[in-house]
Order: sequence, then structure tokens, then C-alpha cells
Amino acid sequence: MKGNKTTGAILLACSLLIAFIAGKEFKKMREPEPIVKGEGVTQVKMLSEYFPDIKGTNMDTEIYVLKGKEEGGSTLILGGTHGNEPSGLLSAVLFIENAKVDKGTVYVIPRTNNSGYTHNDPQEGSPQRFTIKTKDGDRWFRYGSRATNPLDQWPDPDVYIHASSGQQLSGNETRNINRAYPGRPDGTSTEKAAYAIVQLIKNEKIDMTIDLHEASPEYPVINAIVAHDRAMGIASNTVMNLEFEDVAIGLEPSPVSLRGLTHRELGDFTDTYAILMETANPAQGRLRGRTNEALVVTGVDPTYVKAQKLGRLFVPFDEKGHPLDERVSRHVGSVVELIKVMGENEPEKEIIIENVPTILEIRENGIGNYLNKVTNN
Repeated sequence: MKGNKTTGAILLACSLLIAFIAGKEFKKMREPEPIVKGEGVTQVKMLSEYFPDIKGTNMDTEIYVLKGKEEGGSTLILGGTHGNEPSGLLSAVLFIENAKVDKGTVYVIPRTNNSGYTHNDPQEGSPQRFTIKTKDGDRWFRYGSRATNPLDQWPDPDVYIHASSGQQLSGNETRNINRAYPGRPDGTSTEKAAYAIVQLIKNEKIDMTIDLHEASPEYPVINAIVAHDRAMGIASNTVMNLEFEDVAIGLEPSPVSLRGLTHRELGDFTDTYAILMETANPAQGRLRGRTNEALVVTGVDPTYVKAQKLGRLFVPFDEKGHPLDERVSRHVGSVVELIKVMGENEPEKEIIIENVPTILEIRENGIGNYLNKVTNN
């Protein structure tokens, strides 16, 4: 009996120690990565300014405003819709820390679903963060989840019914903000955040909204632009221009029957040109090998090389993989081209933006060369 009590006490102490350590690690997920305001940032607002109900919650998030001295068009860049798609976050950060706008206004949200960055997807073995080497040392960034944290919205229904269309989806999609648009003021936490973004677009009369995403190499819509009907003219010209720069990119029309996504609902419920972009992220795929920081940053995975040889992928995949530098370069270059084309098609919506690294510069020099020094962290 004495031995059993001693063993039990030891096991209990070990359990408490493990719980304490794990708890500290989980709590760290609430710490956002530092973002350094570049010279072009003229204002930082909160999303709750457009819908006060989310103020003080994890659905509230920063909006970086880059306003030129001359009036012109406006563009909203949505990074971090899904926390496990890091090129969206990093592309937004590169605009925040580098871009200068001479004409028009660019709004950048680096963490569109801020709650998604406070946890990981369960049973995926994902890293909590990853680092980028810069000339001033390492910068770390959060690797989050595709969905709102269950602590911020629970429980999931058995079936998620999209409010405005009645479309039925898996219950956990209720926490996917890219299935929640146009949102509801009296809906779930995720729907409220989507509603706030719609109010931002309406109140600021955003001409074009660009949602930055990643997809697994075995997903058909990859290295592509998905555009709403009204945005197809801008998107098609952009695709042709990028092809001239040897950037292979597909063009997909927004499916009318697929509801809740930015490229459909924002185009239907607001006057914005709604566009979504995808790059290839092997850390998301079902065929991936070990899921660690190296996979997130380098995009190198031998199992995907094998899958390519078997004809299972929708994007070329060799031993070089699809590194984060490449994926960010595609997003940043495409955003710049979309903005340029909109201004050429409609001069009153022109935006003149400078000091943004080109596709070639990002690929040759790396993301870290364009990240600013963190001084107060």
C-alpha cells in the first residue's frame, strides 16, 4: 500500500509538472509576433472601430493604413485569414514594413482572424512559431490555425449552415472566417469578425480587396487567382502580365455555389473587386512528412517529391520545394500588379505605391532582407 501511494504521488507530481509546462506553452500562443511600422504607415486602427461588439475580444485585430498625399483608389490586403498559411501573414508584414503610398490608400490586416493565431489545429503536430533570419537577427512569427480558437467560440454544431445562403457545411467550418462572409452582427464570434470586415469595406469604400491564402500541393486550385465576376477583367490582365515575367499562375472564376468566401460574398455584398490568391504550402498537405519549422520555411519535403513522380499533385514539386521566400514573392508581386492594373483600367482608382520589393528581389535576397529591426521586444 505504501509503495502504491508513493508511486501515485510521484505520478501526480509528474502530471502536474507536465500540465504546468504545457500550459505555459499554450499561453504563449496568446503573444502576437512583433510587427514594425514602416515609414509609409500613416495610422493604425482596430477592426472594432467598424463594429464595436468585437472590441476586447480575440476577434479584434489591427488595421495598418498607408495613405498617400494624393487622393486615389483604395485596396484592402487581407493577410492571416488562416493562421496556418504563413505567406499571407508575411506578405502583409512586408507591405506594412516597406511600402510607401504616394497616391490612394492601402489598408493591410496582417491577422484577419486574430483568434486563429492563438492556437494550433489539433492533431496536426504543427509548430507554434517559425523564425526568419534577418540582418539584425532572427524574427519570429506565429504559426496558427485555420479556425477561430474554440475558447473564443464553442461548441461547433453538427452542421454549419451559412446564414445568408443556407448552404450546409461540416460543423467545424463555423469557425472558418472564410466561410462566414458577409457575416452577421448577432452571429457567432467568427461571423461578427466577418461582418466587421464588410463594414470596413463599405465605410472606407474599398475599391479592391485581396485575400492571401495558401493551399496544399495536392489541392486543384493552387498558384492561382480566384476572382469575383466583376473582378475578372483586372485578374485576367494581371495573370497575363505575370506570365510575361515568367510567373506561372492560374485564373479561376469564383464559384457561385460556394458560399461564405471572400471572393464570392465580398463581391456580392459590397462594391469591392473581390480577389483571393493561393500559393503552394506543403506544411498544410495530407501527404506531407514531418511537420516542423523547417518544412514551413523551406517548403522542402521528400514525400511530395515522390507524390509528384506519381502524378498526385497540381503543382510542380522537386527537391527545391516551395520555400516561403517564393510563396511570399508570388503574393507580393501579384498584389502590386493587381493594384497597377486596376489603376490602368480605371484612372480614378489609381494607387501609386513604391518601395515594395519585386518578385525577383524577394527570391534572390530572401524575406529577411525586407524585415525591419524590432527595437522594443
